[in-house]
Amino acid sequence: MLHIKSFAFNPFSENTYIVFNDEKNAFIIDPGNFTDAETAALQGFITENQLKIQNILLTHAHIDHVLGLQKMHDFYKVPVLMHELDKEILDRNPMNARQFGFFFQPFEGEIRYLKENETVKLDEDELKILHVPGHSPGSIAYYSEAGNLIISGDVLFEGSIGRTDLYKGNHEQLIESIRTKLFVLDDETKVYSGHGNPTAIGFEKNYNPFFK
Repeated sequence: MLHIKSFAFNPFSENTYIVFNDEKNAFIIDPGNFTDAETAALQGFITENQLKIQNILLTHAHIDHVLGLQKMHDFYKVPVLMHELDKEILDRNPMNARQFGFFFQPFEGEIRYLKENETVKLDEDELKILHVPGHSPGSIAYYSEAGNLIISGDVLFEGSIGRTDLYKGNHEQLIESIRTKLFVLDDETKVYSGHGNPTAIGFEKNYNPFFK
């Protein structure tokens, strides 16, 4: 059985997730920890619960979702899993950081690329990869059919959708991704977004103003 712990980190209030199972194996998803206090909170939860980090997963590589990527990669010494189409986004982050007035070093570490319909496993628990471009070209969501949950990144929010005015964003593509990849899931599927509160597929199908 999968369990999820969320943290709201950095000036962008980005949701970082720890997904773990009863055997205490775990993934970190979108490490946005920016300050020393945020890093301490993230690592403290992992230590207190005796979790064993297996991989770091990215829904996408915008800077607010990777501010703690190098720290977490170096500390836990595990590969980073992401979609290949977002590698360019990751590589642009030092330039983007300068526009926000701070320094961000280029990521150095092992990256493994995920593809549509592949799965990542924590023992018997599985997360299926759904490629949902539009917010970024390599945006992916992690879906647990058994857990009736999906970690959507910045694709679908409570009452909203991800921005498409950023580099290589595409509004029509994002709407199509949500309609064909997310809205076909069970209405009770819980959605853990990259910002804000969790929501549910059925609620968004019925009430999200972008689909009226």
